[in-house]
Amino acid sequence: MGIIFGKKKPPSRITQQDKAILQLKQQRDKMKQYQKRIEQTLEKDKQLAKDLLGKGQRERAKLLLRKKRFQEQLLKKTDGQLENLERMTHDIEFAQVELQVIEGLKQGNEALKKVNDALNVEDIERIMEETREGVEKQEEINAILSGNLTQEDEDAVEDELAEILKQEMPEIPTEKPDVIEEGEDVEMVEEESPKKGKTKEKKKEAVPLEA
Repeated sequence: MGIIFGKKKPPSRITQQDKAILQLKQQRDKMKQYQKRIEQTLEKDKQLAKDLLGKGQRERAKLLLRKKRFQEQLLKKTDGQLENLERMTHDIEFAQVELQVIEGLKQGNEALKKVNDALNVEDIERIMEETREGVEKQEEINAILSGNLTQEDEDAVEDELAEILKQEMPEIPTEKPDVIEEGEDVEMVEEESPKKGKTKEKKKEAVPLEA
């Protein structure tokens, strides 16, 4: 004999308030349909009373108008009941919104409480004190390291830095180029011209004449 285990159904998300709102809305819709039927009947009875008066049936027309009057009173009562249904539906829906707000505030307070428990005042003061001590210690170390260099060492560092910059920069020529003045240039040209003429004369003398 075996036992069959079924899956457990998840809890329904529909609350009692949701069911109440649904019932109220259903009653409201039925009430509106009832009002519509009464209004249609009132129109028919009014027209029928006119027809009876036209036929001379006064008593029947009067009885029909009494019925019409009674139905009009019912219609007024249904208006009041319909207003009550609308107000109650609105109140329940607004109460649900308020409940959700309160639940959100409750969860927020619990989360804030956990954060405050995780970071109490003593831990914060301890962390701030450790941070301050670490900063002071680092400043003390920096002061010791910077105090080991004398003025002579500082000058040597500056000289070395200047030497490195000098090596990195391109060399600029310091000697001035030779400049030929205008007078010297003219004399050199005049000295070269006679030499060229003598050369031509020597070439002419070297040619023998035939007898």
